[in-house]
Amino acid sequence: MAHQQSPEPRPNRLPSFIEVLDRKTKPPVDLFSFYIYMRDQQRSVDYLDFWLDVSQHTHLCRHFVSELRRSILVETPDLEKTASKRSSYILDHMGDGNDPSGPSNDPHNEEKIKDQSVSAFLRQDNNGSNHSPQSSLGSRRSASAMRYGERPPRPSFISRNSPTGSDSSSPGGRVVARADIRASAEKILYTYILPGAEREVTLPHGILQDITVAIEEEGRDDPEVFDMAKDYTFQAMERDAFPGFLRAKVFGNIVPPSRFLRLVLGLIAFFAGMWAAFILIFLDKPKRIRCWLILPFTIG
Repeated sequence: MAHQQSPEPRPNRLPSFIEVLDRKTKPPVDLFSFYIYMRDQQRSVDYLDFWLDVSQHTHLCRHFVSELRRSILVETPDLEKTASKRSSYILDHMGDGNDPSGPSNDPHNEEKIKDQSVSAFLRQDNNGSNHSPQSSLGSRRSASAMRYGERPPRPSFISRNSPTGSDSSSPGGRVVARADIRASAEKILYTYILPGAEREVTLPHGILQDITVAIEEEGRDDPEVFDMAKDYTFQAMERDAFPGFLRAKVFGNIVPPSRFLRLVLGLIAFFAGMWAAFILIFLDKPKRIRCWLILPFTIG
């Protein structure tokens, strides 16, 4: 008899905020439901969109470095040049892991250590590393596409059905170019960060200033630029919005009108049972009649 694999056990608990953002939950407590809740109930979907865009930017950077790593191994297998050795050392210690959704200051998160390596390489590449995208095989294809006006569009959140960590940042199989990373960072800056932006989010002044200086003055576009802001919005949504989301979805059948109606009916049934009990006791009714008093008390 063939061994039948037992079904995966379902956790006997409510999902955590990280699990929802990681798309590890199912309706009605999935990421799409939380998005709708933030849009319609909290009226603060800009915070969630900012967090998602920063996560997508991080994944875009990881995908770019992963493709560059492969092109380096193909084009320079001997790694004779000093610059190639340095860049390849950084690339060999990153891997192709997924982009986690938790706060980025977790010291035990191995994936965030890889993201720090990605940021270090992007800063080095931005300062004039010999391994620019234009010198790699994949980037030459991307540069050719850019000359003809083809730029990989950012996938929208609603159309993002693949699990986190897939190659969704490279739609249509296009190779991500260095200019796409810069454009992604500037889009986040101009959409959410700058004062008077289209979808400005409220962040501490110090965080806003650091991001603005890093992108506009220092020319940075690595994921670490947005780490503090990403952690701040994560904690704010987890503290202020997520508990209300769980109450609205998990206990959604108990809406305020029905809750009030149940309270009224329960009190009426309870006091009616008490009144009937006293009446039956004073009238000295037999026990076979008194036993019916269990009905109003049960309803109450």
